[in-house]
Amino acid sequence: MTKALNNSYRGTGLPDLPPMQGVDAQAVAALLAQCPKHAPTPLLGCPELAAMAGIARLTIKDERARMGLGSFKALGAAYAIAREAAAIGGDLKAALAGRTYVTASAGNHGLSVAAGARVFGAAAVVYLSQAVPAAFATRLEAMGARVVRAGADYEASMQAACATAQANGWTLLSDGSWPGYVELPFRVMEGYRQMGAEIEAEMQDMPSHVLLQAGVGGLAAAVAGQLRLAWGDGPEMIVVEPEAAPALIESIRAGRVVVAEGPDSSMGRLDCKTPSMLALADLARDADRFVTLSEAEAAAGAAAVARAGLASTPSGAAGIAALLAGIDGIGPQAHVLCILSEGPEDA
Repeated sequence: MTKALNNSYRGTGLPDLPPMQGVDAQAVAALLAQCPKHAPTPLLGCPELAAMAGIARLTIKDERARMGLGSFKALGAAYAIAREAAAIGGDLKAALAGRTYVTASAGNHGLSVAAGARVFGAAAVVYLSQAVPAAFATRLEAMGARVVRAGADYEASMQAACATAQANGWTLLSDGSWPGYVELPFRVMEGYRQMGAEIEAEMQDMPSHVLLQAGVGGLAAAVAGQLRLAWGDGPEMIVVEPEAAPALIESIRAGRVVVAEGPDSSMGRLDCKTPSMLALADLARDADRFVTLSEAEAAAGAAAVARAGLASTPSGAAGIAALLAGIDGIGPQAHVLCILSEGPEDA
């Protein structure tokens, strides 16, 4: 059974951290339409997993093949880079020649940075902690990125990326945000809203619950924000974090950005101890509850998802794993929406 915290800031948000305005999902769709690899990802019904969870229906937004990059992250950094190239104009393939984008990543965000940089003529440098599997480094290098190992965890690799960006005059492109660094992370989250726009267009009826996994919180904030615009207060929005990295739940508990503590998690892409400031601001307004997922629950959920023919990782299947572990208030009549956010690591 997951541990939960009701969000006392729901509907109003944190008083000292208001959400940024100006998000435009239509602009995202228009820019993505120019990409030959872009196509909406499917919504899947999964009666087998719904029966395991004891609910009426489970709908899964399957992001595993998004733009050939294997995860929803393809919508974020690549979109932010495309916006900068489009603002320059001319030959887009060379629009960003001479620019270098640098980031830290647990894997998928780095792939999006590498892909966007390659398309528009820029260079990409991606910092990985020692905890990131070698397979991700190999995939990044195959896309033309330079990979640098730094630190034992994501936070350490991000510090190294920030220092390198400042020392070399490179463009830092993080999916997290903090005071003084919001513009590009805002665009990354804007790109993620495409998932919510597709869900709205594809679903025939509104779900009762939406489960959204979170690392720094960008996916959860973007999708929750877009679906609130479409569906209002109808669905209950529940954010799922690793028990080992409860950055958002502890920030909501404290009413401010909190750096969480905990051991390494098998949910590597969600193992972020510092929340995105922008994501926290949005989720304080839009999320109803925050829950944490244990390592054992995550492993059991990922195994169940694989047996159902939807192979992913403990990170990608975290929302479904939380549903299977049991969340108070999700009963037999529920129609739950989850996002399968990435493919298996060996894909």
